[in-house]
Amino acid sequence: MKTDNDAQKRKDRVWLTEAACDIEDFRALVERNTQLGDYPHAMAVEKNVLLYDGKAVMAAAETPEGRLAVLAEICEAFSRGPGVVVIKQAYVDTGILDAASAIFDAIINEQHRTNTGGGDHFAKPGANDRIWNSLEKHCLRDPENFAAYYGNALIALASEAWLGPGYQMTAQVNRVNPGGAAQSAHRDYHLGFQTSAVIETYPAHVHRLSPALTLQGAVAHCDMPLESGPTLFLPFSQAYEPGYLALKRAEFRDYFDRHHVQLALQKGDLVFFNPALFHAAGTNRSQDIKRVANLLQVSSAFGRAMETVNRERMSGVLYPALKVMLAEGRLLPGEVDCAIAACAEGYSFPTNLDRDPPVGGLAPKTQAQLMHQALAEGWEVEAFVSALAQQADKKHS
Repeated sequence: MKTDNDAQKRKDRVWLTEAACDIEDFRALVERNTQLGDYPHAMAVEKNVLLYDGKAVMAAAETPEGRLAVLAEICEAFSRGPGVVVIKQAYVDTGILDAASAIFDAIINEQHRTNTGGGDHFAKPGANDRIWNSLEKHCLRDPENFAAYYGNALIALASEAWLGPGYQMTAQVNRVNPGGAAQSAHRDYHLGFQTSAVIETYPAHVHRLSPALTLQGAVAHCDMPLESGPTLFLPFSQAYEPGYLALKRAEFRDYFDRHHVQLALQKGDLVFFNPALFHAAGTNRSQDIKRVANLLQVSSAFGRAMETVNRERMSGVLYPALKVMLAEGRLLPGEVDCAIAACAEGYSFPTNLDRDPPVGGLAPKTQAQLMHQALAEGWEVEAFVSALAQQADKKHS
């Protein structure tokens, strides 16, 4: 027979909490050194980060056996290793990057003229410029340059090493101008874009799963000396299971501020890292460097549902029924919550962040949240249906 103590241990195993995060447990995981001998295809270790030479990696991956060995090594670097790798001179022809940079500059200038775009999940608005969905905008403006840019085999190799085949690419340009402030330390999408209250509702195995659903990367579009503020990393921090909650606590943020590492990059370098790695864009303290990186967020092929469901149409039909049944007492509030969860989209992404920015939080309002708001405020059916349509339209590219 199970005791209360056993029951509590089970709860602690399944439900991670911010309050239970322990800085000493964290230190034991992150205070170790990357051993170059464990990664035979790497050329060096700098500040605990693995450095690879692009040409050497491609040469090693020419045969099927060699490719599998390289994929396995990079995969383990992301999981058991430091969590971050830099691939040097990944673009031999940096003219491809210059042409892409000109496209990105034109988009940013257009955003300035029209007062659109920008914003950042983890930094205050100001001296930084952001292009959401640079992937689509780049392709539509110059498909030939897009083909040369994303035809880079090292991007594909790193993506496949972590996610396997069939991955889906997205990208966002971040230009940090002189004086541009640093981001706060964070983990990335999915759980990294949620509040503690939401994160604590997911069982521990989802905390372990979230990093396996995406891979983070960046293409350096210019030389990035340290004063320009290249990304800050805390190697091995991806190994701390409750890390999505830990960064909400001051002692973990302070630890990151004291112990993070930062590497200078050259134009044409690639950086890839586990999305659970503690990281943040740095402050641009230079006088004249506009630090431009194209941020790659690659998603697993398995992160999508099997069937196409028109949840906007369903929600428009369900709302008046819920409104009447709730008013008449035929459904309790908890039952309404369950019905909404089965009908409406409960997740903010994917969306068009130009048109649907994360106002007042890390993520835009979901369809389910909109329905809850409408019921709580007693909206008329027509008003709710109109709001649903407006919300759906904002998500279109």
